[in-house]
Amino acid sequence: MNLSDFNYALPIELIAQNPEPNRDDSRLMIYNRTSKKIIHANFKNITDFLSKNDILVINNSKVMNARFRFPHDGKIFEILILKKLNDMTFDCMVNPGKKFKPGIEFKINEKLFCKVNGVSKAGRIIVFYGEKKYAISESELFSFGAAPLPPYIEHFSGDFEKYQTVYSKITGSSAAPTAGLHFTKNLLKSIKSIVSDIIEITLHIGPGTFQPIKTEDVISHKMHSEYYNVEQEAFEKLKKHKSENKRIIAVGTTSVRVLETIFCRPNPDSALTGETDIFIYPGYNFKFTDALITNFHLPKSSLLLLVSAFAGREDIMNLYDAAIKKKYRFFSFGDAMFIE
Repeated sequence: MNLSDFNYALPIELIAQNPEPNRDDSRLMIYNRTSKKIIHANFKNITDFLSKNDILVINNSKVMNARFRFPHDGKIFEILILKKLNDMTFDCMVNPGKKFKPGIEFKINEKLFCKVNGVSKAGRIIVFYGEKKYAISESELFSFGAAPLPPYIEHFSGDFEKYQTVYSKITGSSAAPTAGLHFTKNLLKSIKSIVSDIIEITLHIGPGTFQPIKTEDVISHKMHSEYYNVEQEAFEKLKKHKSENKRIIAVGTTSVRVLETIFCRPNPDSALTGETDIFIYPGYNFKFTDALITNFHLPKSSLLLLVSAFAGREDIMNLYDAAIKKKYRFFSFGDAMFIE
């Protein structure tokens, strides 16, 4: 399986720089895998395609103000927090990497400082503190940070809440679960009156979710790992709904990763929390996910491979071609697909 099979040409003007003023005004492409039928709609009309037999699974992870930019030696340095290790020590990506040598200290602003404690696979292990090396709280730290928008968003003019889902609760992501950005509180209320259940899970997203695969041989790609958690009550509900042949609809590829991680294990009860590096690509046999709500993803990305595994590579590439012709908006703030 070659990476070049998952490439496509996207006009730059179709990369959404801002969300729609109303989240649910985004467009929605519905694709039925059995009939091969395509329907073009608006996201607010997704209720027309749901029923009492459906279960929505949503990722309640909340995005951290994880990006810190500061001047140093006449240049702009950058730190992107990925995950907390302990106290005020975090695993981070940094730029320029060569300047972040272990032992060096940086002044981010008048009230925030940091020290490079070591090297990690992702970048650097960094401890943060206040002036005169006084300890600071996590809330103080993130009050100085900025939204960790992906690099293809260059002209964002909204506030940070536009990059959070309306149901975000558990802080820990350095990127948004973007399929969930289309939901409004009113739309969720309407959906709750139709479906059997809406179940929350957590997966903290790292920036690796946006990074293109670099190996031409897809199978040799090593997937980044991400923390996930499913509460016992939610797990019991999921098992019950599946046993009753309810349709499990994952909102976003992150929800898919959690569901498939847990239910591909011989003993799912023992896998309700931890780190997952599951890599889903064409040929994968889905154990739990029946339908998927997702955005349009980057070429050569693990997310594109996941949706290709779910709907078939050729079908997905044809759907993307149709979306481009109809000028759908792509990536984080773009439009959505509902694959059933």
